[in-house]
Amino acid sequence: MTDMQSGLVANIQRFSLHDGPGIRTTVFLKGCPLNCLWCHNPENRLSQPEVVVVESRCVRCGQCVSVCPNRRADAHATGNHQQAVSCRLCGACVEACPAGARQMVGKRMTVAEVMDEIRRDTIFYDDSQGGVTFSGGEPLAQPEFLGALLAACAAEGIHTAVDTCGFAAQQQLLAVAAKANLFLYDLKILNDAKHVQLTGVSNVVILDNLGSLVRVHNNIWLRIPIIPGLNDTEEDLEATRRFAAALPAIRQINLLPYHKTAMHKFKQLGRPYELTEVQPPSSQFMERALARFRDSGLSTRIGG
Repeated sequence: MTDMQSGLVANIQRFSLHDGPGIRTTVFLKGCPLNCLWCHNPENRLSQPEVVVVESRCVRCGQCVSVCPNRRADAHATGNHQQAVSCRLCGACVEACPAGARQMVGKRMTVAEVMDEIRRDTIFYDDSQGGVTFSGGEPLAQPEFLGALLAACAAEGIHTAVDTCGFAAQQQLLAVAAKANLFLYDLKILNDAKHVQLTGVSNVVILDNLGSLVRVHNNIWLRIPIIPGLNDTEEDLEATRRFAAALPAIRQINLLPYHKTAMHKFKQLGRPYELTEVQPPSSQFMERALARFRDSGLSTRIGG
């Protein structure tokens, strides 16, 4: 039964204004095949629950260590990644923490349970022309669950968007394309060698999938992160502009300036953050990039 089909959900964020048009409910699904250096949601990478430690809440009571089967529950809080990876994800430390400093990210939910959450916000969708965005991680990492959620939303007349990196089996992407109203498609860099360095995977599948998607779907927004020193050279931006300008069905370009807000998430997960020295692009640089894309006739905005 579709309603009972389940998947791993990291978070459901209400009143989102940056994941598509209008006021939206963003459903973050867990699991992603990419390893982007600037990842804004590193807690959603693994296809399993994870323990996150909010160190500022920790009162150093030792309850987490006392109940941990490995006696290493403090490894996350001390940033010891090698010891933190031995976590069994039993959740004992989360239950024992009196300050709420330890949280489990990732909960198995059925389609019916997710829809119950979505329906709480439907009153806001009509007036704002909003809806639901399925993000991640990578939502196509759970294709059957995503398809069932899209079908359930369609049955109730709820606008849907899929925020994807495009790294998935093409038949899965095209199956989803028949059900989604809008795609937010990440386009990180055209140079394949750089793409491997920055994300851990080749972009051949991603670009091929985008080429197939534009032939069957007429509402796609390209989301292009701007990471100083990594993908913002004249050559890189010009290649991306030319590529985007040649694609039909691209309704909007979103230029997303790099920011450091994910740094604390990496620390909470006990993982190193590799871009500590990278600074956000200047407003002047972003305005020049905006003009470059708009001069090609592309509807473009900063952020979103």
